[in-house]
Amino acid sequence: MPEALESALAEVRALLLAPGLTRAVAAGRRRGQRPSVVRAELRPVALKSGPRLQIATSDGSRPHTRNVAPGAEADAAVDELLAEPFGNWHVETADATIQLRVTKSGEAQVHRAAASRTAGEPERHDRAKEWLLDPGDPLFKEIGGSAAKRRQVDAFLRALAATLPDDLTGALRVVDLGCGNAYLTFAAYRYLLRRGLDVTLVGVDVREDQRRRNTELAERLGWADRVSFVAGTIAEAPVEPAPDLVLALHACDTATDEALARAVRWDARWVLAAPCCHHDLAAQLRARPAPGPYELLTRQGILRERFADVLTDALRAGLLRLHGYRAEVVEFVDSQHTPRNLLIRARRTAGAPTDGQRAEYRDLVGQWGVTPRLETLLAERA
Repeated sequence: MPEALESALAEVRALLLAPGLTRAVAAGRRRGQRPSVVRAELRPVALKSGPRLQIATSDGSRPHTRNVAPGAEADAAVDELLAEPFGNWHVETADATIQLRVTKSGEAQVHRAAASRTAGEPERHDRAKEWLLDPGDPLFKEIGGSAAKRRQVDAFLRALAATLPDDLTGALRVVDLGCGNAYLTFAAYRYLLRRGLDVTLVGVDVREDQRRRNTELAERLGWADRVSFVAGTIAEAPVEPAPDLVLALHACDTATDEALARAVRWDARWVLAAPCCHHDLAAQLRARPAPGPYELLTRQGILRERFADVLTDALRAGLLRLHGYRAEVVEFVDSQHTPRNLLIRARRTAGAPTDGQRAEYRDLVGQWGVTPRLETLLAERA
């Protein structure tokens, strides 16, 4: 074992057994090796019998949890886990966070960050989560590091982390459709790289000047061989090979539908889409009377617009379900930062829809007399 890796694991061990531990996760695998479990999570718990170190492991199908006593029992359990060839360790304590990644060559890459507390705030273990991308990361010098931008980046990365399996390893192809100035694109690449993944990422935007700007930034960051940009429409821009993960963040109106339709055609494994404005169904609702007894929902313009937002994203999630995805609509970032704060998060299961799911969707569009743009796009490409 390389000396640097041995030293990093010793540091991890000390934190795992320290009184200030709040949570630790081990996942991934080293090149050419496979741990006996795909994931392990450790956290301190208080039981009637006294403090214990809880260790939850999974072999990919069945979880197993045990609580070990401080001292020799905890020491032995931690040493057993550290001997496993995990590719990544993430350890949070009351005072610091350490991320250890083992590279393909077996070397240790270690990132350390101090825990931040508001002045005068007492030390506690239920404080807010650590940033997934350190606010002091050099990336923010290039993309801008305002507090609002850091919050949005962190909210996005948490949604991304919740979407991808903890034990994901190997190559990951990502496309960001409608990437704009690409600050979330670059943040995604930085985060995924630190998780030990072999990431290639393509950003798509219709503007050629954005492509040049983003390409120059990728070159300054030293990522140009793994992060590239193309100018073109969401529907037609060349992207080869097909991606595993599709991002579409704040694509306006039916551009989100273009992104979702393309993700479905690619059979992308995961999709994260944060819709922006919703004009298409709002216009359809204005053009016809609401079905009874729902006239009160659409009589007032502002209520009709808000209902159109909800209906649009509900139908998008329903259509994704009909095309083999498990879809959720969740909050992206707190509404105090942006009113467009919903995120459609989808994972391909390849499961066939049930008759009940088909009927549920058809009944809803039939009752309101609308035709979602995503339905039209998916029918055109069927």
